[in-house]
Amino acid sequence: MSRSPERTAALLLAVVLMAGSGSAAWADPTVPPDALPADSTFTVEDLVFPIEDIVPETESMDGTESESKRGGEVTVGLTSDVLFALDKAVLTPQARQRLQGVVAKIQTESAGGVVRIEGHTDDQGGDAYNDALSLKRAQAVRQALQGKLAGVTFQASGYGERRPKLPNIVQGKPVKENRARNRRVEIVFNVKQ
Repeated sequence: MSRSPERTAALLLAVVLMAGSGSAAWADPTVPPDALPADSTFTVEDLVFPIEDIVPETESMDGTESESKRGGEVTVGLTSDVLFALDKAVLTPQARQRLQGVVAKIQTESAGGVVRIEGHTDDQGGDAYNDALSLKRAQAVRQALQGKLAGVTFQASGYGERRPKLPNIVQGKPVKENRARNRRVEIVFNVKQ
């Protein structure tokens, strides 16, 4: 589910106001709200959060594709489960269809410059294996895009498990859905202003 920056900011403000009220009643759920004195006052702190830390992201209904924009840079993410077979770096026929949409987006929106292709894995397997697999996958996507986008400069990098999108393990247990979203290739390019 994607949230607008305004909705995210409003939600954050509501949480901060509830957490920062300074009232013991908030900390003690056994105190009924009407037990507070009528003249109760609450301290509100000035909070400043850098707005650039809020990066809105849209995601496909099945969670296999995402897009985010930060400044003049767009990141299109495709999960590796759509692009590749397990532990492979050869694009599937379905991947070629998905990449055609990325080609169209780059053709219409790119301001030029280098298009970065970044491969990522989950936390399963060793670092050396994940680094090599993520790089091979990024290179496979680069090769497919190069064939469709003449004159574009590409840079492929593999980050292994070092940049997870979501935590692979929550409360000591692996999360299958998070791992699936961490196995991805991201295409990053500058957009026209």
